[in-house]
Amino acid sequence: MAAEENTHQTPEALTETQAERMLADMNEVIRAGEEMRELRAEMIKIFAGFGWTQNRIARLTGMSQPAVSKQVTKYRAGDPLPPPRLSLDQRDVPWLEGRLWGLAEEISETLGSARSAHYVNALARGKKRFTPRNVDELRRRVEEDLMLHRAEMSGSYRKAYDEISRGLDIPAKVTATASASVRRALACQIQREQLRNAP
Repeated sequence: MAAEENTHQTPEALTETQAERMLADMNEVIRAGEEMRELRAEMIKIFAGFGWTQNRIARLTGMSQPAVSKQVTKYRAGDPLPPPRLSLDQRDVPWLEGRLWGLAEEISETLGSARSAHYVNALARGKKRFTPRNVDELRRRVEEDLMLHRAEMSGSYRKAYDEISRGLDIPAKVTATASASVRRALACQIQREQLRNAP
């Protein structure tokens, strides 16, 4: 009986490696949650700068009107920045990364077997960040998708990729008013809309 008990004993403590493995995914989710909250707060500032009402912002963000009011008051207490320009033709790196992200998301939704789908999902969930290495990998996967599925996609996808790629190869030194994460999010959405409305 004692021998049987010994074979089923649990370890008294976790090793540091085991704890690190166990917490890695949790830390990713927590960090992504914090980053998304910060991004949402910055987007509220932009919406307020566009002149949107607090009720409209609350409805779109899924927040209560008092919570939005608190954010807007904090924004107005500071030095309000001019609303960002929403033209696709911008050459700063975060904007181009956002366009690449939007293009990859559209490809992933258009194709069931896109090479870029896993990467897009990891970026959206905060499991991957927009580091130069990850952006290069996403570019490679998007390019593969465009080559492998040329017949299934409109020429607007290739045209967008070529513009983005040229811009990332020789980025312009531009000082933008909004943060990198806000610019990526805006460019991603605008790129997706442009591809959906392309002939």
